[in-house]
Amino acid sequence: MADDNRDRPLIAEGPVVILVEPQLGENIGMVARAMANFGLAELRLVNPRDGWPSDKARAAASRADHVIERTTVHATTEDAIADLGFVYATTARARDGFKPVRAPVEAARVLRTRFRAGQRTGILFGREKFGLSNEEVSLADEIVTFPVNPAFSSLNIAQAVLLMSYEWMKSGLASEAQTAFCGPQMEPAQKQTLHSFLDHLEDALAARGYFRPAEKRPKMVSNLRSVLTRPAFTDAEIKLLRGVISSLERYSPTEPRGAGAPAQRTRGAKSENDDG
Repeated sequence: MADDNRDRPLIAEGPVVILVEPQLGENIGMVARAMANFGLAELRLVNPRDGWPSDKARAAASRADHVIERTTVHATTEDAIADLGFVYATTARARDGFKPVRAPVEAARVLRTRFRAGQRTGILFGREKFGLSNEEVSLADEIVTFPVNPAFSSLNIAQAVLLMSYEWMKSGLASEAQTAFCGPQMEPAQKQTLHSFLDHLEDALAARGYFRPAEKRPKMVSNLRSVLTRPAFTDAEIKLLRGVISSLERYSPTEPRGAGAPAQRTRGAKSENDDG
């Protein structure tokens, strides 16, 4: 998806993301992009196979330059987490041990609480091929396990980071249904505006012979009003609908209509509201 919001404030905070022995520069770049999407900014690499810096990583980061430029390289996992007060280790498979295991939603809430308390935190992600070793998991305080298909549990490293980054961002919202974007705020139209539109529609339909047989008109009008009062139209929406009706009113059944209009009904054809 294209980014058309570069004039908005950049969110760059939260837990450190630590990649242990990542292999491909492209994967590191996609991790940086995922982090930037959801407001994370500090990336640490433990002994990257192809070295650092990486042109391939920068290209794959898709303008997440603020993450790429701050990325640091460390010789060991212990060194990468030395200044952090709390660390999660991510894994998609069962582990033996005594550490608490959290789902991503709960883990993100824990990280948010610690972040608000001023504590430095981090999330460990393992290698593309086999993830974190048991020794590396033992360095963390707790484990995050993703609810994946047991028969196909391997995640791409960027996907794993994306999942945790998303949960991190969501944990800071007032409501889990909230998003960073919203549509225009529009108030429902006043009832007099709505009723005037419905009168206009009824007159236009009557002129076209819609209410047949005549004795059914009250019920048909009642049904129309029940349907059209349900959506809570705004002033702009009612204006649009009245424009449509006015356009249709300009043409009589015997006059040529605009390009693309459906052909006239043949004489004797029944209306959808006719009996029989």
